[in-house]
Amino acid sequence: MSINKPYRSADELPDVIPVFPLPGALLLPRGQLPLNIFEPRYMALIDDALKNHRLLGMIQPTASENHAASQPTLERVGCLGRITQIGETGDQRYMINLTGVARFRIVEELTVMTPYRQVRADYTEFATDFLPRAGEKEVDREAVLDALRRFAEASNLKIDWDGIDQAPNEALVNALAMMSPFGTREKQALLEAPDIKTRAQILIAATEMELARGANAPSSLQ
Repeated sequence: MSINKPYRSADELPDVIPVFPLPGALLLPRGQLPLNIFEPRYMALIDDALKNHRLLGMIQPTASENHAASQPTLERVGCLGRITQIGETGDQRYMINLTGVARFRIVEELTVMTPYRQVRADYTEFATDFLPRAGEKEVDREAVLDALRRFAEASNLKIDWDGIDQAPNEALVNALAMMSPFGTREKQALLEAPDIKTRAQILIAATEMELARGANAPSSLQ
């Protein structure tokens, strides 16, 4: 098993993958997602993934579900990630970092004996995920940055503008989408965007809605 394995097409990915349902967690191709793993079933998932491809699917429960349920209904689209960093804390937790590989659509959920859930995945409609920076020239970068500036000002956030200025459009849009404070519906829309231009447009629109919601919030009582 190669430790630093690049994936160039869906043909190189497994059809059956374990999944980690987590509301609000968004992983995108080539994005980096840190996770604190402590539930026994997901500790088992990580142990098994390390023995095989180091791959697992991040997916959200549907927005209408009770996320405390042991078997919530899953969204149909998630993102496959590869474990690229792992640390043991000494108190029965893993600290891992996932690097996004490609999005997938669930074909079916399998009946399995493992404590974690497994699905049959189809990657064919997300072929562009294997092409770094595909379509990023179509992104309205200035509009993205303008929305970020206004959101940062409204939220009193400190931004590394030097790092932002140096980031390519794909990395910029995907990082902002993954770090965004939006709800599960908005996160799912960002995930399912057909291209980076559309994802940027959704990001801007969601930011505008968040700013409007904040501006229209009632003042606190004196």
